[in-house]
Amino acid sequence: MKKKLAVLLAGAMVMASLVGCGGGDAAPAETSAPAEEAPAADEAPAADEAPAAEEEAPAADEAPAADGGTISVGFAQVGHESDWRAANTQNYQDAFSEANGYELSFVDADNDNAVQLEAVRNFIQQEMDYICIAPIETAGWDTVLQEAQDAGIPVLIVDRSVDADPSLYTTQLGCDMVAEGETAGNWLAEYLDGAEAKILVIEGSVGASATLGRTEGFNNIAAQHSEWEILDSQSGDFTQAGGQEVMESFIKSYSDFNVVVCQNDNEAYGAMDAMDAAGITYGVDGDVIIISFDATHDGLQYTLDGKINCNVECNPLQAEFAADVIQKLEKGEAVDAQTIVKDEAFVAPGITSQYAVTMTQEVLDGRAY
Repeated sequence: MKKKLAVLLAGAMVMASLVGCGGGDAAPAETSAPAEEAPAADEAPAADEAPAAEEEAPAADEAPAADGGTISVGFAQVGHESDWRAANTQNYQDAFSEANGYELSFVDADNDNAVQLEAVRNFIQQEMDYICIAPIETAGWDTVLQEAQDAGIPVLIVDRSVDADPSLYTTQLGCDMVAEGETAGNWLAEYLDGAEAKILVIEGSVGASATLGRTEGFNNIAAQHSEWEILDSQSGDFTQAGGQEVMESFIKSYSDFNVVVCQNDNEAYGAMDAMDAAGITYGVDGDVIIISFDATHDGLQYTLDGKINCNVECNPLQAEFAADVIQKLEKGEAVDAQTIVKDEAFVAPGITSQYAVTMTQEVLDGRAY
């Protein structure tokens, strides 16, 4: 495939001038639904200024490489910390299959930044045609991205974002995490309608763009409400065990909270386990409002059951967008510097909102993840 480098680099230069240069493995036990009342296993709008992606992911292009060969893709995944991550990994494995004309080299970095950097360097040494990176942390990518560029390998930053020179990678695609946080905040303001809020936040992994974006977005709205107080904010590392541990600590320190914001569903499961053990009620009929993110199948089941009040989606089905970018590059076409994958938000039955869809069994049955 290296004979295509000149074409690919030329395509990247055209793109830059146009846009101005943005596991398959099962999740571990702690990422399952809460111990009590577990549902059956199955598995906000983007900001106006953000460029909108197609409402649905493009169909995976089954055409092989332009020169008739198989396209090799290296994918450095964050890990397997959540149900969302498992769905995202499966989506990439399905889209970049041999049947679709690809050879996928997949590395689960297990939330270890050093492992992920080494995986990318190995992809470079293996002369992959393309590299996809779902970065664990936003910082520290310039050097390895420069190495990939020097080797003539286009890099797609997927799911999350990096604090690096945009000229060092071909495109960035994923959900708008700041907009997700703002959607959660706007919904809470609408729901409370001026009432006081004592808020506890269980953040995601430290340094992850999803954590930074959702925190920034929610805080943007919180700053507009003097009747709100964020009592504490700690990392649950996007895991059920982490969410439970942080919530147990919060319960020992605070007695007057009425809102818990969990930055993914697995953390929400852990928080619910901790509140169940402490005899604290939550959800539509409880004393504590729960806001979650990701909108996985189990998370939406809990929303349908009224245990989670509001669940803001982060769509894991992103591989088709990545495949579409690669096929355009194969044809020497320009690609956008950024693609925003569309999200929605969902609220429990009995709640109506301009920011979210009211959850129904029909909606749940129609979910692909």
